[in-house]
Amino acid sequence: MTNEGNYINGKNQNEGGDKVEGKESSIVEKIQQLGQTNVPQMGQDSKIHCLTIVGQIEGHIQLPPQNKTTKYEHVIPQIVAIEQNPNIEGLLVILNTVGGDVEAGLAIAEMLASISKPTVSIVLGGGHSIGVPIAVSCDHSFIVETATMTIHPVRLTGLVIGVPQTFEYLDKMQDRVVNFVTKHSNITEEKFKELMFSKGNLTRDIGTNVVGKDAVAYGLIDDVGGVGQAIQKLNSMLDSQHDNKQVLQ
Repeated sequence: MTNEGNYINGKNQNEGGDKVEGKESSIVEKIQQLGQTNVPQMGQDSKIHCLTIVGQIEGHIQLPPQNKTTKYEHVIPQIVAIEQNPNIEGLLVILNTVGGDVEAGLAIAEMLASISKPTVSIVLGGGHSIGVPIAVSCDHSFIVETATMTIHPVRLTGLVIGVPQTFEYLDKMQDRVVNFVTKHSNITEEKFKELMFSKGNLTRDIGTNVVGKDAVAYGLIDDVGGVGQAIQKLNSMLDSQHDNKQVLQ
């Protein structure tokens, strides 16, 4: 009886040990990934989903592992899931990106612009290069006072064939960016191109680095504000949408 009892106790002790080890490994993983043991969770009754666009936007070419990246193959399925999920009524897009692949960035921007649910974007830190179309793609956009947005012409990296067709292709790609930005913001095409080809603002380059209030003054971004203002705006959009539905019913 004693040996059997020890065996049972030993088995229970091992199972308990496995649970403790599993819990410890989970805590260690959270510390490694997020720097903390617990992550604040959004309330169960929250209808707002948060999507982050950070680092460099990765396209068809994989970037080095030390680069912070937003992979378009990760973001695009998320946007589709947000559109299909009936529990999500609004989307908050947070940007802190240096830009990246033009076609990947435009694809994300077009998907955000075509979502049927209310969307609000906020630029924190920076929304540079192809991050500009993503920032203006939402229904309403915010930028904090210290954030910047770099507007510059489209560039190519790697081997470039010096023929007229290459420059025509670049020009057409640039027109796609300009048309999208002017369509989804209050900035004029002339002003946007003026900022894009400005000399003297960027060292050893052409373009303009636009800071917080200036982005609003140019009509590129709708308002200056932070996370609180962005969520408040999104909630008001959701309330007005609910009111419209009740009137139609």
